[in-house]
Amino acid sequence: MVNFGGWDMPVEYPANGGLIAEHKAVRNGVGVFDVSHMGDIRIRTGKTPGGGLAAVQHLSMNDAAKLAIGQAQYSAMLYPQGTFVDDVIVHRMGEDDFLFVINAGTREKDISWVRENTKEMDCVVEDYSDAYTQLAIQGPRAVDVVKKLTDVHLDGIKNYWFTHGTICELPCRLITRTGYTGEDGFEIYVPSDVETSETVWNTVIEAGKEFGILPCGLGARNTLRLEAKMALYGHEISENINVWEAGLDRYCQMEKRDFIGRAALGKLSTAGLKRELVGLQVMERGIARDEYKVFDAAGEEVGVITSGSPSPTLGANIALAYVPPALAALGTNLFVEVRAQRVKALVVPTPFYKRARKPAPQAAGSN
Repeated sequence: MVNFGGWDMPVEYPANGGLIAEHKAVRNGVGVFDVSHMGDIRIRTGKTPGGGLAAVQHLSMNDAAKLAIGQAQYSAMLYPQGTFVDDVIVHRMGEDDFLFVINAGTREKDISWVRENTKEMDCVVEDYSDAYTQLAIQGPRAVDVVKKLTDVHLDGIKNYWFTHGTICELPCRLITRTGYTGEDGFEIYVPSDVETSETVWNTVIEAGKEFGILPCGLGARNTLRLEAKMALYGHEISENINVWEAGLDRYCQMEKRDFIGRAALGKLSTAGLKRELVGLQVMERGIARDEYKVFDAAGEEVGVITSGSPSPTLGANIALAYVPPALAALGTNLFVEVRAQRVKALVVPTPFYKRARKPAPQAAGSN
């Protein structure tokens, strides 16, 4: 157990095999994470319909107007200089009703930021962070587990969509097809009282036994998201890193109406990148850990590791790092300082792992 954003969180469950077993369970079967530390902010209609959407558009870089009711999107709240307050998942609960799911370590900052930057706007902001226990059921067999627990037609819920339904005999609960592992999966939101939370956790574990479900901790959560190149606040994104550097521009809708950080991002886009996030595979013995220094072939310090770990899926040591654009091309040789030794690393494609998509059904008579 470790302190994580003010919460006592499990790193791993050794009795079940620990981090590697948990990681492989999610990649090949199913695992469950207690992610109740995540925060939740609801932004909805004030006096006049449309105020909630206007506030969300002002706060976040993606375009929430494109969301249908029941759809979610990855986005971020930015500082005026175009760097990250936090990354968020925006859910459109109703026509003018939105739920932000935020990180635990930035919860108080995020809530204060939202309140401060919407105080002159016609909307209602509510902190629901302590109202929910949130469980993430992840992996190719996650759908089979959740089907045993709900009356909802799960096959009709696409990735980054959600619905409300009965789960573990609790009516009208939020069920989302989202996650932080690079696999298919669901996140369920249930009342946060201890009795309900423990009952739901135990029910999920029991339902998943036939599929080899394992409880998973922060260690596996980190290795899974790293393989999938999913950003972690304080590592790949922070108040000192901008959207272009982080390579998250596909989620930044510059064409929409003004949002916090947009003006700065416009100027930064014409100025050009000074650093770029790349994937590395360590080619010699050694693990590139967070904050280790990166050097070029001439021995000059050129960057820093943001996240690094052995990859249980690939059987290799992998990392993400910020380096100058001139050194970001695939196949570039770099060096990472590991315990006073410089070990060779190669710039490789990311994400390191991408799950196979189910082939679309062919039309009758096609070859």
